[in-house]
Amino acid sequence: MIREVSAPAAQAGLAELADILVDAVAHGASVNFLAGLTPHAAAQFWAGQIPGLRAGSTRLFVAEQAGQWLGTVLLFMAHQPNAPHRAEIGKMLVRSTARRRGLGRALLTAAQTAALAAGRNLLLLDTETGSAGDLLYRAAGWLEYGRVPGHALRPNGEPAETTMFYKRLDTGILP
Repeated sequence: MIREVSAPAAQAGLAELADILVDAVAHGASVNFLAGLTPHAAAQFWAGQIPGLRAGSTRLFVAEQAGQWLGTVLLFMAHQPNAPHRAEIGKMLVRSTARRRGLGRALLTAAQTAALAAGRNLLLLDTETGSAGDLLYRAAGWLEYGRVPGHALRPNGEPAETTMFYKRLDTGILP
């Protein structure tokens, strides 16, 4: 089941959110953190998202099964006056034990649906080139618009290329 999580629920679930992030980094996901990420540091990251969740500028969706959170995705609404139609996807994570079950695609679909319902019809994201995320986004109809060599470090500290993607959620002309 995919569901949106409120700020109070996210606050109550910080340990579980932290576990998902620590697991992702430990299994090589290039998601802004290096190897050795501690549960405390991961919980601090998630606690930093709470103000945006309260304000509605950030939305959090989780994949849940039998009461356990198995994956996450964040939807960040652009705040610039000239970008009321745009949002970004972040922290698209699935526990290593729950991968290859369609949870990533389901999380992505939930975020896209919420974005469109909020009037956001242009989504952006970036991911490590050649990663599982890269393959998922391409399969889900996202379009590459650029690559930056050495843009980020993998958890092991090696430089990695990043691919930037966008997706239009409607067929109309952007504002």
